[in-house]
Amino acid sequence: MAGDVSAGRPVKGSPVVPGVPGPFTAGDLWGTIWRISWPMLIIMILNFLVGFTDIFVAGLIDSKVQAAIGFISQLYFLLIIVGNAISVGTVALVSRSIGAGDFEQALDNARQSLIFSLAVAAVLTAGGLAFHQWIVLYAGFPDDIRRIAETFLILYAFALGPNYVLIVSNGIFRASGEVKKPLVTMVIFSVLNIIGDFVLVFGIGPFPKMGYPGIALSTAISVAVAMAVNLGFFFFSDWRKLFVGLFKPVRRTIERIAKIGWPAGLLQVAWSAGSIVLYNILSRLGEQSIVAIASITNGLRLEAIIFLPAFAMNMAASVLVGQNLGAGNPERAAQIGWKIAQIAAIILSAMACVIFIRAESFASLLTRDPAVLAETARYLRVNMFSEPFMAYSLVLSGALQGAGDTRGSMWVIIICMWMIRLPLAFFLAVILGLGAMGVWTAMVTSMAFQGLLMAYRFRSGRWKGIRFA
Repeated sequence: MAGDVSAGRPVKGSPVVPGVPGPFTAGDLWGTIWRISWPMLIIMILNFLVGFTDIFVAGLIDSKVQAAIGFISQLYFLLIIVGNAISVGTVALVSRSIGAGDFEQALDNARQSLIFSLAVAAVLTAGGLAFHQWIVLYAGFPDDIRRIAETFLILYAFALGPNYVLIVSNGIFRASGEVKKPLVTMVIFSVLNIIGDFVLVFGIGPFPKMGYPGIALSTAISVAVAMAVNLGFFFFSDWRKLFVGLFKPVRRTIERIAKIGWPAGLLQVAWSAGSIVLYNILSRLGEQSIVAIASITNGLRLEAIIFLPAFAMNMAASVLVGQNLGAGNPERAAQIGWKIAQIAAIILSAMACVIFIRAESFASLLTRDPAVLAETARYLRVNMFSEPFMAYSLVLSGALQGAGDTRGSMWVIIICMWMIRLPLAFFLAVILGLGAMGVWTAMVTSMAFQGLLMAYRFRSGRWKGIRFA
């Protein structure tokens, strides 16, 4: 359907009108940033609540179940990394096409992204089902939670395909400026998942009491429903053309998606592996190790509250930069990137001040052990100094990814993790004997470098000339 486009708003029922600027390529910058950011923030909060509920319900069952779901979640995250990487490539390509007013190209990019994600998910699902026992065994699960972990892995493997489609389809809607659709989808997903955890685990109402498998089954059902909702959004809009030729892969387009997405996937792997090494360094602190590991675990959970708006603005920057580059307006794209980074820095700094002042109060939410409480509070106070740099790093890396410069953000983060944070943490904590404080100091130092290097990369403007041919 055709219609008018005013103030840069999308036309209802038509993601883009040929020859007309895309939904976020015109109008007031601050208003544009706000319109795309607030739905992303709510989505991040919902994801946080779902993860928290899974852990909470598992704790009501048994500590073994809680340990198993925590461990298996790390394995599942590794499987999801590929889907996230495909989504990064999808957002870059689709947002560029939308900004250029080329809806047919946006359709082709979106269609090939869905084909690619389904193919990868099918392979990973088959592998997970066929080798679930070996995966759990070699992952190092203790004997007393191995059977629980195998059950979780089987159910999560069935959910992998719908999850990949959900991730990529949400990325397509974000890239086209239709940010309220993934918001509606994630509200449905979150409500079903949270309610399902209690209903299926404890057998509330007509539902049978399933115990711990109910947590994974709740996730699988919620993901499937959310995927169906997104497919419905596609079908009842101009996106219905996605289903024409859905099983006809185009190698060239898939290669473009992979080329943009693989650095983002490698970045996540490098960060996760680096975090494991950091835990290993803390385990070398002798009698202090248990307190240090518990403190960083608690600190990261509390710090996740601050990360929520930063990750929301990371996704907003990705879409806005991509669309404005597609519209042939790199200077507006640069302005948007800097403005979102400034907003994020102000918000995160304000939140960091509150946590710095009330560190003991926040730490007491997760522990009563005096030693762990004191070290968690110290972790929080030290790491709050890194939040402005974290804001610039996250937002500008999203902007670079939206421009297709995924390698730039990848190298910045890998260098800061593996050449600054980890060597410095080992030197300060183990060699100089500063203990956990040495690790906290290394974390802040590396994040300062990460924010500055990401800003330097963005300011260089190399991303403005990237082409997807």
